[in-house]
Amino acid sequence: MSEDVLQIGEHTFRSRLLVGTGKYRDLDETRAALEASGAEVVTVALRRVDLSGSGEGSMMSVLKGYTILPNTAGCYTAEDAVRTARLAREMLDTPLVKLEVLGDPDTLFPDVPGTLAAAKTLVDEGFTVLPYTSDDPITARKLEDLGCAAVMPLAAPIGSGLGIRNPYNIEIILRAAKVPVIVDAGVGTASDAAVAMELGCQGVLMNTAIAGAREPVRMARAMRKAVEAGRDAFLAGRIPKKLYATASSPLAGVIGSETA
Repeated sequence: MSEDVLQIGEHTFRSRLLVGTGKYRDLDETRAALEASGAEVVTVALRRVDLSGSGEGSMMSVLKGYTILPNTAGCYTAEDAVRTARLAREMLDTPLVKLEVLGDPDTLFPDVPGTLAAAKTLVDEGFTVLPYTSDDPITARKLEDLGCAAVMPLAAPIGSGLGIRNPYNIEIILRAAKVPVIVDAGVGTASDAAVAMELGCQGVLMNTAIAGAREPVRMARAMRKAVEAGRDAFLAGRIPKKLYATASSPLAGVIGSETA
């Protein structure tokens, strides 16, 4: 049996949990939570995190050994997102970018036309683009057609912890997509991550669900197990849902039964 890995562009990962680096109390907690999560890919908001330092006690020292996925968080126009992505590539020497073009500061929902415009520019410039988007299957298809390496539909508003509000849209996206579908935003607890993976998503990206927990390191460990369990359950294939009970043990051959 071939190894089950997550393929994003030319990059291969064993872990299907991608985690953010913001909102932790300090760098020690950040480091411990990242380690507990088992993640290989960590996202960094270039506009919010100082990556200039490399010595002990810097964010870059914490991120050593991880694949850094810079994101354009905080950008509200396609032009701003493209500019930030170019800066990230220059600073970090990576073609990877998590594309965010936000449409509203209150809901943090994506600006879909802006996301599509920025994605086209970045793909044309050779970036490996992972766009944060709505759970609209048509938008997901357009992003894939533009050449994005994955599509990242929200499960619920960023930081809401509401879980997957519309699993049916996610399923429609999954049926059509030929690139990885990674749920981004809205996960609140381990069961939410497991549900996303059981649906067939190739990965889950989260930050607040871990960093905002009462015990972030423990939650990071729980999320790791949930993603792994959900993936195994999807690959194993769940039993069909039925209205009535089905005996776990067959009745044929039971003493006293008519079939004995």
